[in-house]
Amino acid sequence: MRVLGVDPGSRLTGYGCVEVVGGKLRSVEHGTLKLASTSGKQEVELEQRLLLLFQGLGEVLDRLKPEAFVVERVFFAKNAVSSLKLGQARGVAVVTGALRGIPFFEYSASEVKRSVTGSGSADKDQVARVLELLLGGQEFKTADASDALALAVCHAQQFQGLQPAAQKLALSMKKSRSGRKRSSMAESLGLTPERVGSARRVDFSKK
Repeated sequence: MRVLGVDPGSRLTGYGCVEVVGGKLRSVEHGTLKLASTSGKQEVELEQRLLLLFQGLGEVLDRLKPEAFVVERVFFAKNAVSSLKLGQARGVAVVTGALRGIPFFEYSASEVKRSVTGSGSADKDQVARVLELLLGGQEFKTADASDALALAVCHAQQFQGLQPAAQKLALSMKKSRSGRKRSSMAESLGLTPERVGSARRVDFSKK
């Protein structure tokens, strides 16, 4: 099973793909689509950025051919303008996957954090650190990429019956240091383990 997670934004959109092979999780690819200039040059209009998102994400989907497409569930931001732009980028991302007939799923931010780290209150650095330890040698250039990969990991764990990342890492640490008392990965990162939530699949045929 191959899963693509996407963290959509109007300036930066992260993506991360994982694959489950023989009951084991491995990273396929992750990266960031840059939709706006960061060098102080002329601002790219929003409609152009959304077009770039549609084209760039389409290329990623066609190349990686995921069997599931995952984004973060909608939340309400304090800034109305930012919330509107985020919603537009999310809509473009969802449509890009839907046009290719890829099953679409969504999770809340806290569900993803619980699945990956064991705590729904983990910050972005803690999520990235667990992913690096779990998947080995990952180098994230943006938080958008690590957040997207976390979405993919969350879904893979939920639907393939894999052990949550924090629990798997804790057991690995105990085995490698047998005879010595070790804390879980969540505890070592200053997190409090919590129960993981459930996925919500969106059925476009009913909308």
